[in-house]
Amino acid sequence: MLAIPLTAVLVAAVPQGDAPPRAFAVVGAKVFTMAGTPIDDGVVLVRDGRIERVGTAAEVALPADLPVLRAAVVTPGLIDAHATVGLTGLLNIPHDQDQLERSAAAQPELRAIDAFNPRDELVGWLRRLGITTVHTGHGPGALVAGQTMVVKTRGRAVDEDVLVPLAMVAVTLGDGGRAASGKSPGTRAKSVAMLRELLQKAREYAAKRAKDADTPVDLGLDVMAQVLAKQIPLLVTAHRANDLQSALRVAKEFDLRIVLDGAAEAYLLLPEIRSAGVWVLPHPAMARTDGELKNGTMELPKLLLDAKIPFALQSGFESYVPKTRVVLWEAGVAIGHGLPAEAALRALTVDAARLLGVDARVGSLAAGKDADLALWDGDPFEYTTHCVGTVIDGVQYVEGPR
Repeated sequence: MLAIPLTAVLVAAVPQGDAPPRAFAVVGAKVFTMAGTPIDDGVVLVRDGRIERVGTAAEVALPADLPVLRAAVVTPGLIDAHATVGLTGLLNIPHDQDQLERSAAAQPELRAIDAFNPRDELVGWLRRLGITTVHTGHGPGALVAGQTMVVKTRGRAVDEDVLVPLAMVAVTLGDGGRAASGKSPGTRAKSVAMLRELLQKAREYAAKRAKDADTPVDLGLDVMAQVLAKQIPLLVTAHRANDLQSALRVAKEFDLRIVLDGAAEAYLLLPEIRSAGVWVLPHPAMARTDGELKNGTMELPKLLLDAKIPFALQSGFESYVPKTRVVLWEAGVAIGHGLPAEAALRALTVDAARLLGVDARVGSLAAGKDADLALWDGDPFEYTTHCVGTVIDGVQYVEGPR
């Protein structure tokens, strides 16, 4: 586990929610900046929503009247690298379940930003557990389910909280992407053929648009043209080794950026995945291991680390209540199955930020970055540790230990 000094520290009571950003300091017995070595007796100086300075208490002089938050451990705000929170709502009834549209097999035009509910109680629940940024959107269950986005968990209007409105396009190969009632795709070969056909149509559409600017816009093909241009990746949910191979094959044929999601049998293909240079989001450790996940392993993050394959950690799609997992706890289970704690913290912060293309703003504690922090009363991965406060864009959320 993480090396934490034994220090009993409390967070002072502060205004909650949307108080205007102001100058204050966060002091930790141990500060994990993820931009260098951890700092004992560390200080993070926040001003106007951004980090102004990070250093030891001896290096960062604080005015006597400056407000201070104190905690045993301070980390960057955690990043969930793939979820459906905000589309899969707390109530678990049809009108708040917007992660999957079943009227057609391929709908890349569906925007996550149009369905995300920033005030769903589950978004606030994750925030209280130190998660400040989420990659969320349309979930698995259709060949091309729609778009994903990257968003802060502040709970304001989505246009205020969004970091990346179009992050990836969600694709499902294997059993999860099959249509029901005799509709297409009904088999694996049909799924891959339909994906190829969609990409080929997008290629022809892009060429036509390049020659004639008056060509009518096709919303779906326009998004897939961005995929072909490698502006955005496909997020391919697949578990069986043959489905993972199909994803790699299509990516090579069309020269695409892809991220493998779930990847229960990725351990069978480690050399191929490493050679392809793709990221993997291993399935949640606590996902039910039936169906395509029956050969899954809780050791997958450790195996990816050993194989030098880049990865980040996710909560994924949870079909049962409370409709979201907590990526912090997923990381704890991965640590129990061999993943070093330091690697787990990287996967929840700087590595996830790099995957999502937001590392210039979040994922580490450094001058100029967004003031997104999580405060803990001990090792974040210990079962008995609590998140005692969260800071997002310099706004303090201190809602009691979680």
